[in-house]
This record gives sequence, structure tokens and C-alpha cells, in this order.
Amino acid sequence: MDASMSGTSSVQYHNIAEQPIATIVTSPVSTFQRQVRHCFGNATPGEFPLSANPSIVLHVLTGCNLDPQDLATLEATCSFFRQPANFAPDNELSLAELAALDMCRKRAIFKPMTQEQCEDLKQRCGGSWKLVLRFLLAGEACSRREKSHAVAGPGHSVAVSSKGVAYSFGSNSSGQLGNGTTEEEWRPIPIRSLQGIRIIQAAVGAGRTMLISDTGKVFAFGKDSFGEAEYGVQGNKVVTTPQLVESLKDVFVVQAAIGNFFTAVLSREGKVYTFSWGNETKLGHQTEQADMEPRALLGALENIPVVQIAAGYCYLLALACQPSGMSVYSVGCGLGGKLGHGTRTDEKVPRLIEQFQTLNLQPAVVAAGAWHAAVVGKDGRVCTWGWGRYGCLGHGNEDCESAPKVVEALSNVKAVYIATGDYTTFVVSDDGNVYSFGCGESSSLGHNTAAAEAQGNRHSNVLFPEVVMSLKQLNERVVQISLTNSIYWNAHTFALTESGKLYAFGAGDKGQLGVELSANQTERAIPERVDIDLG
Repeated sequence: MDASMSGTSSVQYHNIAEQPIATIVTSPVSTFQRQVRHCFGNATPGEFPLSANPSIVLHVLTGCNLDPQDLATLEATCSFFRQPANFAPDNELSLAELAALDMCRKRAIFKPMTQEQCEDLKQRCGGSWKLVLRFLLAGEACSRREKSHAVAGPGHSVAVSSKGVAYSFGSNSSGQLGNGTTEEEWRPIPIRSLQGIRIIQAAVGAGRTMLISDTGKVFAFGKDSFGEAEYGVQGNKVVTTPQLVESLKDVFVVQAAIGNFFTAVLSREGKVYTFSWGNETKLGHQTEQADMEPRALLGALENIPVVQIAAGYCYLLALACQPSGMSVYSVGCGLGGKLGHGTRTDEKVPRLIEQFQTLNLQPAVVAAGAWHAAVVGKDGRVCTWGWGRYGCLGHGNEDCESAPKVVEALSNVKAVYIATGDYTTFVVSDDGNVYSFGCGESSSLGHNTAAAEAQGNRHSNVLFPEVVMSLKQLNERVVQISLTNSIYWNAHTFALTESGKLYAFGAGDKGQLGVELSANQTERAIPERVDIDLG
């Protein structure tokens, strides 16, 4: 969830407890004559005053940016809002449906869609423009799509400004900075070959980078194959400048996620494609492991729209948007219980994590660490599961949890954003505070105050969530956190503020912090401002 939106309120017309949109009753309701004068001063008793000019009502509904739930409730409680409005483009649509359609048309990824593509998306989401609107809003809320963001990758980093300019810095042995060389660079430098192309999202993996443009095109550079050095699988060449991924040219991509042995991409329509880990025992394909073509996932997610994907070391999470509500699916390696099904077995195809129904929690954003996972609920609760090493689950111990478990230490905190790395977790609350817990190596948790230095526990692990005082002292509202998500690299952390300032701390031996370190210095314990303005 985009933490910068946590303070935004929407107009509420009711105090009805929230229900799935699909379950709200829309059957005819008996009507009766009400002795109410029209707004035009007509002496004849009339109905709802503004019913004489529904275009005004439509303008108000659209201008107020009502939540799809509010629109559905208006339909359920008043026949005026659910009867055909006789407006183009579809005379049979109600005012609530027309308002939802108008708000869909304001979304950047919806604008270029053809009428046929729009109708296909409508059917995929459940047959209602209100459901399409909820799908689009959920995708915007759980990621910083088309907003400034930074990605703390394994040894190198990428930052994207609000104007769509991509900066890269850090390790460059495989050309993963995209600047045409293989030389390290600690200064954040724009990727010049992408000048004139607006980047909306970045994904970073070990030795590779993927960037997505506002037209749905995917550019990749760095290693040309997947697999870590210990398995002897290295690319036979490196790509030092961004290259269009031709195999995805017919897919409008809005997000990418890079694991250690696979890449996943999410289409505008909410379909998930993966490639390079095609073995059917892993990511739902029946192809050879060396197959590099993107393949749509088989199983449950074939017909369910997904709004966010998150890749761990050897597994994938997908946040799905259904008429009955939001849900999370997982697929891949189940060691440590990180798939969240109460077991430690692998899943060949995506499987619904049922525990959230038991907890009565509506997932709003997912995060996949190397070996553990986390979710923020719509109500602000935080759940974690998987390997609990170093206390990265925040439950006060190092035990594994094979199903999502609420972090009780955050029971008085309403979370709006979460990030996970290699045994580390960060949570951003609605009041602007940032909490972290887990492995303290490389100073990546941000708890390295002068007092911690004096006590000699600079790299101590944290078993319960603690406020990151070094960020609180900046007096800046943090809206995004990014952590290194790799077991082979020392970790670093980025904190992006509402004003577009980027702060970095943790390991910086390859220049991945974007700040210059002094001789013999390999990390930065206190957040330091990176000299770029992403606002």
C-alpha cells in the first residue's frame, strides 16, 4: 500500500459495515411518493430533488472519487442510483456504474485500452465497472506504480523519479547499471539510453535489472540467464544497455518481480507470467527448466485478476482481487512454511492462503522476503510467516511459522506499508513511524544510534518491532522502504520520504548506497541523504 495515501479520506454516504461488493443486494425496492419539492421550485410534489438532472449527480459522484464500496451501497439503498441512466456509452448503465467507468478512464493504464480490451477486463473482474475500479485502485495502493520509488538490490540499486527518470548505481560486473560499461559507480546517474521513455516501475535482482515503461514495455539488462554461481549457471554474455524484451512485446506489463531463479511479470489485465523456472514442480508450468519464454501461470490464477506480485528466493506471492474480496496465493518452494499453507511442502500451481479468512483479515499489500513473507491488512494489522531466523517475523523468537500470524507487538499500530528482505522486515505506520526487526548485520535495520554504538551492539538482532529512531529524527514522512532481498549480498536499506528525498543506510561496499564512503568504510550506520530529488 502506498504510505503517502494513508491520510486521504473519501466521502462516506453511509455507516453500513463493509461487505463484498458482489454480495450487496441490488434487487428492486418498493417506492412511495414523497412530498418533497424539486430543486427548481416546482410546486408539484416530486421525488429525489436532483433526479430531474442526473448529469449533475453523475458529476458529483465522479468528482468526489467515491470508493467502489460507496457506489455499490448507493445502488443497494436507492433505486435512483441503480436504474438505467440512459447515458452514453451504455444506456443501460446505472449512475453508480457510469461513475465507476468515468473514474476508471482517469487511470493511466486504462486510458490506452481499446473498447474490446475494456470489456474483457470488466468480465475478468466480475462483470461490473465498480469491480474494475476496485481492481485498478488496489493496484495503485499496494505499489508505487507511476510514482517515485527506489529499489535496494543485491549490490546495486535503481531509483525512479516521479517524472519517470531511472537512476542506477552500485555494482556493475554484469552491466546491470545499464550505462554501457561494467564499471562500478556510486553516484546515481540517469540511464541515458532511456531518455524520452517514462519508466513507471523497476525490479532488481542479482546482476540484472528490469524497467517497465508507461506503455507497458519491458527493458532488461545485466545477466542474460538465471541461476546463482554455486550452481554453475552463468550467462554467456552480459547486456550493458537496456534492451526491449521481445518475448513480452504483446503483453502490457505493469510490474515485474525477480527471484533468484525466475522472473515474474504482471499484465495490465491482472495476468501473471513467469519464465526461466519452468519446471512444473515449481512455478506452474509444464515446460523445460531452460525455457525462457514467458508463460501464464496455470491453475487458480488463470481466471482471477492479480493486482500485485512479490518474489522471494524460490517462491512467488500474488495478491488477487475477487468480487468476494482480496486474497493471497502462493506457489513454489515451501521450505520453512513460507508459502503460508500450514505445511512445508512445495506447491506446483498457485494455491490460496486460507488463513486470512480465519483471521478475518483483508490483505492490502504483500511482501516476499528471501525466506519469509508478510502482509498488511486493510485494517492495518501485520501478518508474517516463514523462516523466523534472527527474529524477522517479529514474534519475539526465531521460530518458523507455516501460516500467517498477526504480529501482536504491533497491535496498537495501523500499518500502511511493509517491506521484507533477507531475514529483515520494515513496517511503516499511518502516523509516519517506521518499525524494523530481524537481522542486524550491515546496520540495515537503522537502529544504530550513538547509544547503540557506545554499547557495542551495532549489529544486534531485533526480535520485536522497534521504532527506527534514526528515521524518526529526520522529521520527514516516510512513504516507501526498500530492502536488499538476497542471501548472497550484504544488505542495505532505502527510505523515501513524501517530499521525494531518498535516505540510505547499511552496506555500501559496491556503491549501492548512492553516497560516497571514506577509505576502508564499507557501510553507513545512520541514514544519509542520497543526492537526487525524486519528487
